[in-house]
Amino acid sequence: MTEGMNNEQVHEHQYACIGCGVDIQTEEPKEIGYTPKKALQKSLDNNEDVYCQRCFKLRHYNELHPASLTDDDFLRMLSGIADKDALVVFVIDVFDLYGSMISGLKRFVGDNPVLFVANKVDLYPKVVNRNKIKNWIENQAKEYGIKPVGTILTSGNKRVNIDQLLNAINKHRKGKDAYVVGVTNVGKSTLINKLIQSIGGDKEVITTSQFPGTTLGQIHIPFDEHSSLIDTPGIIHRQQIAHYLSDKDVNAVLPQKELQPKTFQLNAEQTIFIGGVARVDYVEGEKNSLTFYTPQKIDLHRTKREKATEFYAKHKGGILTPPSKESAADYPELVKTRFTVKRKSDIVIAGLGWVTVHKPGVVEVWRPKQVNVMIRDSVI
Repeated sequence: MTEGMNNEQVHEHQYACIGCGVDIQTEEPKEIGYTPKKALQKSLDNNEDVYCQRCFKLRHYNELHPASLTDDDFLRMLSGIADKDALVVFVIDVFDLYGSMISGLKRFVGDNPVLFVANKVDLYPKVVNRNKIKNWIENQAKEYGIKPVGTILTSGNKRVNIDQLLNAINKHRKGKDAYVVGVTNVGKSTLINKLIQSIGGDKEVITTSQFPGTTLGQIHIPFDEHSSLIDTPGIIHRQQIAHYLSDKDVNAVLPQKELQPKTFQLNAEQTIFIGGVARVDYVEGEKNSLTFYTPQKIDLHRTKREKATEFYAKHKGGILTPPSKESAADYPELVKTRFTVKRKSDIVIAGLGWVTVHKPGVVEVWRPKQVNVMIRDSVI
């Protein structure tokens, strides 16, 4: 970077935030890309990476300033990938597969090859067969019209299979650019930071946090003189439960370590609350085992189904948290979906984990209306 520039020269040059990729500007504090002129000048004088104020506060204080981008803005940023000749590296959250799939993915990627990267595999108990997870992911990909050239199970946090991932990217990109795409909260930026270290860098340059939508523009990380690894903005997916929680509460639904299953022996007409964010009713059937694979920070509470609505109204934001007391009133009303379970199955709540129902029975799941819930054959 150029040293010793005056404010007029700073204004004439265009810089991109190394953290989120957005263009730096020094005039509008409330708009994306803002950094004070003095802070920009200091970075340039010291030959330091330039960060916008939003990324600076995220990195140093874990403080989020909302960006003035809409969901459509994020989608428009991806709309040109289908016209490129490149590899698409599609990152999904193996803990939240259904919440991290992109409707219309085929339209975004065109005829480009797609490498599936199932991140956060460290959250699954070690007893889970990894090949079974891969087969499950590839079957879901077919439903979206995608036949991936490969599926790699990774963990950015634990640095699992990062070198294997880099080798797969280099194999399938064939000297071309590689675009990394995915919805928010799948751990995309953390994963890319680990790839940067494998490529040759040693710093975490991309801003990472637990907040959705931290990458605001495309970030290019050179492979060589002719090709780059390109990080794209995370698509905001309203089916994920994290989008209905406050910044203070969202960390509770994003697990950081291997899930510890909790099993309840339930008779019909009993209810389990998952904090205050969801509710599972065992409605009908013989005595059954329900095993919850949900984030450790969220407590589970048992009560009678006939008293569950009253219990929720009284304790949401108290013992039923998240949401916290301050944000409980803003959390959406819960709606129910009924499942008739015929064999051992998982009922999956997007962004929250899943419940394994071990024997036949009728189960109702309550969650915010926009949050996806579905049933699958048990993966364990």
